[in-house]
Amino acid sequence: MKNVLLELTRIVQAVALLNSPQEQVKTIVDSISQVLRQDVCSLFRIDDEGKAVLLASHGLIADDYASLPAGQGLVGLVVRSKRPLNLANAAIHPDYYDLQNSNERQFKSFCGVPLVRSGKVIGVLVVQSKLARQLSDAREAFLVTLGSQLTMIVDDIPSHAQQPVASNKSISGVIGAPGIAVGKTQLCVGMSVQNAPDGVCDDPAAEIRSLHKLLLATRKSIEMDKQLLGQEIPENVATIFDSYAKFLADSSYINKIELEIRAGHWLPGALRITTLYFANIFKAMDDPYLKARHEDLEHLGNKLLEVWSGKRGKISANYSEQDSIILVGMQVSVSDIASIPPAQLAGIVCFEGSSLSHSAVLAHALGIPALMGVKEIKDLQSGEVVVVDGYSGQLILRPAKAVLSEYWQIFRRDKRHRKTLQALRDKEAITTDGTRVVLMVNTGLLADITPGLKNGAEGVGLYRTEIPFMQHSSFPSEGEQIEFYSEVLSAYQDKPVYMRTLDIGGDKQLPYFPILHEENPALGWRGIRLTLDVIQLLVTQVRAMIRAAGKRGNLYITLPMISSLDEILKFNELLDNVCKELDSEGYEFTRPKLGIMVEVPAAISQIENFREHIDFLSIGSNDLSQYLLAMDRNNARVANRYDHVHPAVLHEINRIVRTASRCELPVSLCGEMGSDPVAVVLLMGMGVRQISMSSAMLPDIKSMIRMLKISRAKSLCKRAMKLASAQQIRELVEPELRKIGYLES
Repeated sequence: MKNVLLELTRIVQAVALLNSPQEQVKTIVDSISQVLRQDVCSLFRIDDEGKAVLLASHGLIADDYASLPAGQGLVGLVVRSKRPLNLANAAIHPDYYDLQNSNERQFKSFCGVPLVRSGKVIGVLVVQSKLARQLSDAREAFLVTLGSQLTMIVDDIPSHAQQPVASNKSISGVIGAPGIAVGKTQLCVGMSVQNAPDGVCDDPAAEIRSLHKLLLATRKSIEMDKQLLGQEIPENVATIFDSYAKFLADSSYINKIELEIRAGHWLPGALRITTLYFANIFKAMDDPYLKARHEDLEHLGNKLLEVWSGKRGKISANYSEQDSIILVGMQVSVSDIASIPPAQLAGIVCFEGSSLSHSAVLAHALGIPALMGVKEIKDLQSGEVVVVDGYSGQLILRPAKAVLSEYWQIFRRDKRHRKTLQALRDKEAITTDGTRVVLMVNTGLLADITPGLKNGAEGVGLYRTEIPFMQHSSFPSEGEQIEFYSEVLSAYQDKPVYMRTLDIGGDKQLPYFPILHEENPALGWRGIRLTLDVIQLLVTQVRAMIRAAGKRGNLYITLPMISSLDEILKFNELLDNVCKELDSEGYEFTRPKLGIMVEVPAAISQIENFREHIDFLSIGSNDLSQYLLAMDRNNARVANRYDHVHPAVLHEINRIVRTASRCELPVSLCGEMGSDPVAVVLLMGMGVRQISMSSAMLPDIKSMIRMLKISRAKSLCKRAMKLASAQQIRELVEPELRKIGYLES
């Protein structure tokens, strides 16, 4: 055999680049047959009924969509056993079953390997030969390895790959913004900085002059996009435009582009290298909030390339003024959104991205639903009618009349519901039997401040101070930090603001302070461990926080990644010294209260040791869940197993709450659990009375709390603690949410 790795790479890449399922399956079987020198290679897809449908074959003559009954034949045996089957003479095997109307009997040998996704066999790859001889160990290993590589591709191919896409086809995505939209698609096919061509620069000085002209032209184009959105754009949307403009003036970004030009790259190539360099720093992070920032940089790189080329995206389909438009693309940019009249823009669908990308933030602010990460839909055209279901995370292609009618009803009901939620803005989250829950917002970008206030946030439960650090080209000075902390503290003048000290390291790297050579960054030099070592950064940050808060008295400092009492004692010593210094310098201030993030499991058993040295606890549900389950929720291979209402997570949070109560320490929760209605019911039942979440979910969670009895939450929590799986727990709580009218029956 040729080089195995080379052949694997060649086949997988060739298949991934093809545009249609027909081409993909044909390339798979033809390539494998050629590499293994086998007379037959066949690819079967297991359908919803368990039948093995023949997608394509090199060597077999069979009817289109020929299939084997569920569990029958040697293919069925591979499915049942979930392991390879390698036979010299297939016909004598008791499970042999001839594929009808085919020439299969002339082929003696059989080697089939299962294609497994999330523990389920989704297909079988088979090779056969006229010679009665088992496939060699090396060739079988190659087939098994190739099968594992092709699983992701085959999973996207329907069991009838050659049939036209049926009505009501549903594609899953990540909810970027809630709501329902029905409209016609507009494909956004703009310039992509990732595909910017290479070119040689013969005159670096002239090319650098062109760069600075481009930066100026791009600033003007961004301002034009802002004006196209209209005079009444929300403040947080305006802040997104401002952040793009600010980055265009960032010295580290500009210097890196100039460096690449001087190295011999022409301007588009230098833009690609620089943008992807900074974007990849964020992309490598595990924290979803920080990871999403790579999309912002890529959007900006695309914008620069668009202005450089002079090719602005155009509307490619004919629309009337009455048509509702759904923007669809790999990424939907601010320019794409600005190009559609606000009254006609109904929804956004992105093949890439997350719920924290700027496209999702824009959709939230504009009040339209958005789906992210739906994967590329290669046969979708502009002008097709689709439904965006921003509640279930589904995109419905070519909906039938009955489905459209049902969604229009939901759309009208949704509009009425939004008005009801808006009316709750200034009301407290109080259960029907009188228990109050304080609802706060998580933030890190200045663009997030206004939505929280508009949705009735009672304070900031988590302010991620590392975000402003990531927007700078070097460590921000004390004065610069005072400036952006003051904006948050002033906006929430009479409300508490919980500021987490710099939480970098691990998945959160700063481009100007890389942390290298860590075999396991998640367990390495990060959070409080790092800042106590690089203590001058922490001193400057704490001084800036206290000076920004002044006499307001609304600053609460939270320490990340605490795992020992020694870390708290060292910080308290630092805080004492900073307060003495500021007092001697004549500053007026109120000493902030101090708390810790309970996110490292080691902290849970030490809460009683901590209580004399801290004022509060904040449960970081994201990291705590991941550490307890040893599972990365952003890893596609295990994401379906990750659930923050897993019994292990609930029992540990309940333990934290009970211990905090004994120690008379206030406890709050921030993280994704706060946006999950099922989790919120259970948290309330445990005794959590302060929850922080994304601003978008705040009205919805408040509405649910105001429908619920605390006595019922306690009863459900008690029963949930006896269950053995997250699925059982959800099946316990969801009927109650339907009963009170929060969920549709």
